[in-house]
Amino acid sequence: MRFVWAVVAFVLATLLIGAGIAQRTLFMGPSSEELVLETSQPEPYTLIDGAVLRTQAGLQTLIIRGDGELFAAYGRTTDMEAWLSDATYNAITLGEDGAPVTTIVEPEAAEEGEADGATPTPEPTENAAAEETPGRNPAGSDLWLDSFSEQDQIITDMQLPEGTSILIARDGTEPAPDDLVVSWPLDNSTPLAGPLMAAGAVVLAAGIVLYILAIRHQRRGRGPRRKGPGPLPATEPIDVAIDRVPEKDAIEQAPTAEEATTEPDAQDEQPAKGEGTARRVASARRRRFAIPALALAAVVATGCSADSWPQFGAESATPSPTPTVIAPENQKPPAVTEAQAARILQSISDTVATADAEVDIDAAATRLDGAALTARRTDYALRGAIADRPAPAVIPTDKVEILLPQATDAWPRTVLMLSKSTEDEAAAPVILTMTQQDPWSNYKVSYLAEMQASVELPELAPAWAGTTLVPPDITFLAVAPDELATAFSDVVDQGEKSASYDLFDEGALTLATQIQESRKTVVDGLAENDAAETSKAEFGMDPSTEEPVAMATLDSGAIVAVSVLDSETITPTQPGVDIRFRDDPVAKALTGVDQSAKGVKTTYSMQLFFSVPTQVSGEQIRLLAVHQDILDVEVIK
Repeated sequence: MRFVWAVVAFVLATLLIGAGIAQRTLFMGPSSEELVLETSQPEPYTLIDGAVLRTQAGLQTLIIRGDGELFAAYGRTTDMEAWLSDATYNAITLGEDGAPVTTIVEPEAAEEGEADGATPTPEPTENAAAEETPGRNPAGSDLWLDSFSEQDQIITDMQLPEGTSILIARDGTEPAPDDLVVSWPLDNSTPLAGPLMAAGAVVLAAGIVLYILAIRHQRRGRGPRRKGPGPLPATEPIDVAIDRVPEKDAIEQAPTAEEATTEPDAQDEQPAKGEGTARRVASARRRRFAIPALALAAVVATGCSADSWPQFGAESATPSPTPTVIAPENQKPPAVTEAQAARILQSISDTVATADAEVDIDAAATRLDGAALTARRTDYALRGAIADRPAPAVIPTDKVEILLPQATDAWPRTVLMLSKSTEDEAAAPVILTMTQQDPWSNYKVSYLAEMQASVELPELAPAWAGTTLVPPDITFLAVAPDELATAFSDVVDQGEKSASYDLFDEGALTLATQIQESRKTVVDGLAENDAAETSKAEFGMDPSTEEPVAMATLDSGAIVAVSVLDSETITPTQPGVDIRFRDDPVAKALTGVDQSAKGVKTTYSMQLFFSVPTQVSGEQIRLLAVHQDILDVEVIK
């Protein structure tokens, strides 16, 4: 009967393990679903609406194949359409039936969109217009949220949110690759495969045990048995026995009945020893058979992946509460995301650092503008003439502490950032503003300054929400942005007599005092050199021609960046007196001479960041950051 149960267990184990393996092989469904995207005709660009990739749930895998360098980027749909507004491209969108539809979009289509109330397409700037549309390379644009570039094939996983699209191209001249496939993962898990194979392994082990017990029982039933006493010799008459006395020796040698009865025991000893040896051999054989069987069961049980087992508690996680943020109804998207801003800042820092090392003002102009570019232009001229003049400090990118993008879907777009170096703790954090003039231009830094010690920024909007750009002539601030540079210049020139003196905090007034003391040092130097009677020094601070940048804070105030020009003019007071530069290599380098008969004018540029409160707050204007550069030295003619 035990053999029967063992066979039943083996059959049942085979069925269970076979069913589990079949679920992972024969009956296992596909792991992904693929959709092939087709283009109408070869064009330099292909724009895939994000809705096409969201037709199926789950992670989206985009596969692009082609020869040579391939490029793909994703970003906001409105931004990409603006970038492509003057180009012809393939647009892949979802049709009414939910299937992808490919259409050719001509440049006129963007113009028609303006009549329907769409976001107006910005006019290209001079730099952007200089680049012909057919040859515009999308690689390196600051407009993309992220981009990918590979040889012959791009495979990338993404989860595009609503309102985003994917741009596919090569270099903007050659046709974009047309071998496009989108795939989504499918749930092909088999939660019963693992339990079935594990149950089959257990039943298999039970069958092996039953089989071993059955063999053992059978062998015990067939073992050697003790034999009964042999037959007694025939009874004969006494006289016959006497007559056979000579055969006594033979009779004595025959075993008695008792000896015959006990003799089989001695004969049984040898077979008993043989049986013990056979049992040991059989036991060893059973162990050799059982160990591989158990190992096989363990492999079957442990060789299953997580998809082969039920997942308990996968959806039982309790969500943690998060603060509720209510965005305004018509909230515009921020100009950049945090990852996008960090990538742009790194590109700016690398480009400017390379330009500084090579003293290449054209390269610097690709990432600097306004007061920041003007200061670099003078510095490069000085470094070309003065060998030991150090290069400007590199813009730190290790840690972005503050990101305040403008919330807009139009151009120009402005972003304020505060970054610091984690390697040099002594280096002051750097605050800057950068602006993108149109979809085809990259961001350029217009203002850049080092933060003052122990200065706290006002409360700012989060990076995901962004803020608004304050008009330069706004009246609700303590001082309008376009009047701030004039007000601070008056404080420097007039001191306590200035009408704006009480509007600024101690930090701003300290800077004004330092400038006044530096002016006094120049006057005292003329006196020490016996030049006070033959020359005079005049000073003045005026706003520069650069437009201020003002970004709103949460307290209805604004962070305002302005630029001022601090001038120092030394002229002779008597005829025949020349103003000599003595040992001033900067003046010699910028003027090309070492003296002037009519005098010399030195101009310094100062980039300033202020926190300007509202008029009703009663607070003072706080100085946040300042950076000074020598701008020019010119001979008066």
